[in-house]
This record gives sequence, C-alpha cells and structure tokens, in this order.
Amino acid sequence: MQYPKKVVIGDITIRDGFQHEEKLIPTEAKLWVAEQLILAGFKHIEVSNFGNPKGMPQFKDVDDLFKLIRNSKKLKDKLDDVSLTAITIRERAIERAIQAKLDGYGPDRILLMVSTSEAHHKINSGIPLDEYWKMAEEWVKKARDAGVKVNGTVSTIWGCPIEGPTDPKKAIEFTKRWFDIGANDVEHADHDGSASPDRVYDYFSLLLDNVDNPHKQIAHFHTTRGWGLANVLAALQAGMTNYESTLGGLGGQPANFVSGVPVSGTGAYYYKDAKDVGLVSTEDMVVMMDEMGIETNLDIDKILEIGNMIERIVGRRLRSESIKNGRIPKFLKG
Repeated sequence: MQYPKKVVIGDITIRDGFQHEEKLIPTEAKLWVAEQLILAGFKHIEVSNFGNPKGMPQFKDVDDLFKLIRNSKKLKDKLDDVSLTAITIRERAIERAIQAKLDGYGPDRILLMVSTSEAHHKINSGIPLDEYWKMAEEWVKKARDAGVKVNGTVSTIWGCPIEGPTDPKKAIEFTKRWFDIGANDVEHADHDGSASPDRVYDYFSLLLDNVDNPHKQIAHFHTTRGWGLANVLAALQAGMTNYESTLGGLGGQPANFVSGVPVSGTGAYYYKDAKDVGLVSTEDMVVMMDEMGIETNLDIDKILEIGNMIERIVGRRLRSESIKNGRIPKFLKG
C-alpha cells in the first residue's frame, strides 16, 4: 500500500475538544495545553471561538487566552511559524476576531463552516445555506484584507445526524466554492461519526482528482462509532496529507450544560450518551503514523505526556490507548 511519507497534523483540543466539556476548563489550563502543544512541534492550533459566550461559556475567555498565548515567555520566538485559529461562524464573531487581530493579539486564521445538510447547517449557523454563502463571500474578503487567513469547513459530508444520508459530491462543489470566494484552505469534516472507511477513501480520492491544491485540504474525523483511525488510514491511502485531532479524543457538540448551568450550546445533543463521542485521538494517531514510517515532525513522547495531563485536567479517563501502553520499542533491549 502507498501512503504519504510525511503529514501535517493540527491539534484542536482547546477549542473542539474542550467545547464539549460540561465543566469550565480554567484559562490557565488552556494556556498550559497551548504552550505544551507548540513546544511539542505543532504548527496549527485551534484556540477558541469568538461566538456569543452566553450560549458557549467555555469560550468566554477567548480574548484573554489569545493575549496570554501571544505574551507567553515559553513561546517567545516560536509563534512566528505557528498558526493560531479561532472559530467564527457568524458576522459578529468574525468582526471580533478581525478587531483582535488589528489590536495585535488575535488569530492568524479563522474558520467558517457550511454543512451539506440544510437542517444541520441552520442549527449551526442560524441561517439558511444561501444566506450564509452571501455572508461568507463578504466577510472572507474583509478578513483577508485585515491579514487573517480563512478556513472554509464542509460538514456532514458522509451523513447528517438530523436528516440522514447526504451526497458527498455536494461537498466537492462546496469545496470549490470556498476557494472561489477566497478561502485559504478547506476542512472536510465528519462531525458525528457517520463516515465509514470505504466511503472516506472514495470521497478523498474523488476530491484529490478534482482539486489542484491537495496540501490545502484537511481531514477531520470523529470516532463516535469507533472508526476514527480506520478512517485516517483510508484517507492516507487516498493520499491525504493534512489532519486534525484532539488529545484523548475529546470533542463533540458545544456543551448545553456547563458547570451546573444549562446553556443553549447548539441545542439538544445528537447522541444518546455525551461521553461516547469525540474526535480521533492525537496521541494514538501520531503513534500509529510513526509505526507506519510517516513523518509528523512532532515530539511523540512529549505528546503522550500531555495526553496524560489532559486526563487530569478534565478529570476522567479518555480514549487514548497510547498514553497508557506507550510506543512500540524500536530496538531489542537485550
């Protein structure tokens, strides 16, 4: 089998991972995770969300967290080649992110999102797809003019938790549309674990046959049904070289109950047990790729140490097997 010889991995624990936690994660803990990830070699980190903190209180510290990361003594001279991303689904969030950038501490990159499922898209964004595309076209330009890169995410590629099956070919159309309106890269997301490995391979093979910038395509998998690493393997076989993941496999919908208080989040959860969902584990993915001879340019031993600490931060055992069982020895111990 043919696999890429090297890949790029972005860690999105602090945003996508912690957003699903039903207790507030201290800002200092988020800062520690960001620092350690960057020291471990990650060049792409998702930091927070500039959306309304009333519905997602986990992100009420977004400005403070960006300032702390920018001013971190541990990261002095290390941030020049690191991209810090914030989620900005709607206009007000994009506006806040742009202002933070102009004020000298904001994100290098923001993320806008569409779903191929109209129902899923409206729950996430609050407006229909046609209105969202018009909004995105206007605000992508404003962000780029302010020196902020833009990621356009395409979700529900392999299925929707609300409407059911979706047509992956629609995601190819949406990908081209993101680049047409100025997006710098595109994330291809299975946000609820609907993707099976055969369809992952088929989709990314079709995608790479239809784009001329494969290095700007990012694979994002949840492992709700346990298929996460199998889907990574299928994407590798198709030729994908850019991935996202979270420590411990954390993640899911924004929590609708945080530190004892019911909040809106994005409404009712799509799944029976909120603890059963999450993304592909960063720790397990990098260990697997290392065993396959795929270069990640990451300090894998340090990542396993961070993974152990993440369990202490959230207060429970998470999905990573590698943090307990370690890496496979490279040499005989004799």
